[in-house]
Amino acid sequence: MSQLDLLIRGARVLIAGSWRAAGVGVSDAVVRTILALDAQADAVDVVDLANDEVLIPGLVDTHVHVNEPGRTEWEGFATATRAAAAGGVTTVLDMPLNSIPPTVDVAALAAKRSAAAGQCAVDVGFWGGAVPANLGRLRALHDAGVYGFKCFLLDSGVPEFPPLSGGQLEQAMREVAAFDGLLIAHAEDGPTIAAAPHPTGRSYAGFLASRPPASENVAINLVIEAARRTAARVHVVHLSSAEAVPAIRAARADGVRLTVETCPHYLTLTAEQVPDGQTQFKCCPPIRAAANRDLLWAALADGVIDVVVSDHSPSTPGLKQFGTGDFGTAWGGISSLQLGLPLVWTEARSRGHELAEVVGWMSTGSADLVGATGKGRIAVGGAADLVVFAPDAPFVVDPGRLHHRHPVTPYAGMTVNGVVRRTYLGGRLVPGPIPHGSLIGPEGR
Repeated sequence: MSQLDLLIRGARVLIAGSWRAAGVGVSDAVVRTILALDAQADAVDVVDLANDEVLIPGLVDTHVHVNEPGRTEWEGFATATRAAAAGGVTTVLDMPLNSIPPTVDVAALAAKRSAAAGQCAVDVGFWGGAVPANLGRLRALHDAGVYGFKCFLLDSGVPEFPPLSGGQLEQAMREVAAFDGLLIAHAEDGPTIAAAPHPTGRSYAGFLASRPPASENVAINLVIEAARRTAARVHVVHLSSAEAVPAIRAARADGVRLTVETCPHYLTLTAEQVPDGQTQFKCCPPIRAAANRDLLWAALADGVIDVVVSDHSPSTPGLKQFGTGDFGTAWGGISSLQLGLPLVWTEARSRGHELAEVVGWMSTGSADLVGATGKGRIAVGGAADLVVFAPDAPFVVDPGRLHHRHPVTPYAGMTVNGVVRRTYLGGRLVPGPIPHGSLIGPEGR
């Protein structure tokens, strides 16, 4: 064997879903060999894990709003990807909206890539958008390298990314099905929300009532029936309503090509915990009651929910309306890109889940969802995207230690378990002084 660039050795390395004592040898950004722990190998750099450390694959977060170009004051590729690396995330997929222009045509995708070039601490791929104006022209964006197409079924919150009607949703699905692409949907129903009480003021209960579970249930049923008619691959983002789980389970049993994600905030926070006026907790769909959270965990354990991703959706602090605490006017979005792994692991462990399951939800499963070749697992020939993690080490969430552009978080002061000690992208430590993340497409690195 020729000299390796890096050899990481440890008593607990996650390989094919099981823990092994092993050495992972890396050259040219790829895992070249997996050795017995005591095997001898020539390497430029040898790292021996501490007794409290494990080695897991880098996380793949397929739901991140970077917002650059156009709203870089909200976030940006430099800050978002440094936060990702600090949190053990080695691959992010950027959502097509909140940037200006939104990623709805090839020129906008080129602008996004130009803005990202040279700034990324981790690998970055891109979703395209499906909006009324680009229906019939999605194939060109697919061929240009997006991972799929995001759509909304109600007002997205930004005027340059309008929603699809029910008929337009089915049109988009038929178009995407023709090239076996993937359509992902923000599934809340506009008319249901319009009929609900309008949120005003500091009351979280009032905001929660304004976006009832029925808004998700109705929209998810719309997605399911359109997918049933078109045979398209569809994915429901940020599931919040556990009431929709039976319909999802039944649709999949019928052969509908449907996958589903949820997010750390729905798995770790509850409506009962949200103080009035604390708009850092506002997101859409909202954080619901503790009983709903328990049902989401059950659906995750049963495999009805496939993956857990951040839905990192930052804004400037001013847009969160901290001065008034008005849930009706504050921007809806939670920043958790750096914190997702310890948040989910802490709650998962308290419910009897193993770390290997968490990695399956947040790395292997999300990589497989989007066809991120070679990512999401430690395997010979795969990407050397690796995380040294101390699962039993506690820490208190300190906003001042977050790399997000704005250190706004509902988790401030929370004690969680699981410290990311080191993150390797292609066998190189990140974040580092020089960003070396790549801009990737569906074929991988």
